[in-house]
Amino acid sequence: MITARPLTAADFAPYGDVLDASGDPDRIINAGMCGRYHDRARLDFADGGRAGLSIFNATPRTLPYALDLLERHPLGAQAFVPMTQHPFLVIVAQDANGQPGQIEAFVTTPGQAINFHRGTWHGVLTPLHSPGLFAVVDYIGAGDNLEEVILPAPITVTVPPELR
Repeated sequence: MITARPLTAADFAPYGDVLDASGDPDRIINAGMCGRYHDRARLDFADGGRAGLSIFNATPRTLPYALDLLERHPLGAQAFVPMTQHPFLVIVAQDANGQPGQIEAFVTTPGQAINFHRGTWHGVLTPLHSPGLFAVVDYIGAGDNLEEVILPAPITVTVPPELR
């Protein structure tokens, strides 16, 4: 069993970037009416590909969550930006010689988004509330950008009530 913990930039750094507007903005723009938090994600794509922006509408998951599938994208990073103020579950795994290794789970807070680095093993999009609307930036181009691994037995992921 895995218990999810709050998402922090330091804990998530091996897997990707936490996108939020914490701290002071890098720049003030629009005649002083907007703070810009500049260049917060490493969007890395294979040669010949480009960044695409899609909208995903995922069904919220029930808890405890039965994790049975991990995937990764070898040709590009993948960013998930929620279009609501609800938390969502983020599941990642270290790479162990081309297969998922140790699994960790995090829960975002309202206003946080994430960017998986290229090749990071992760669970599927896992909203905890409806609607499960997300803007997703990922690789568009030739080649197979999806590797999936079905786990031999589901792993239970729990989320403490205060993080839901």
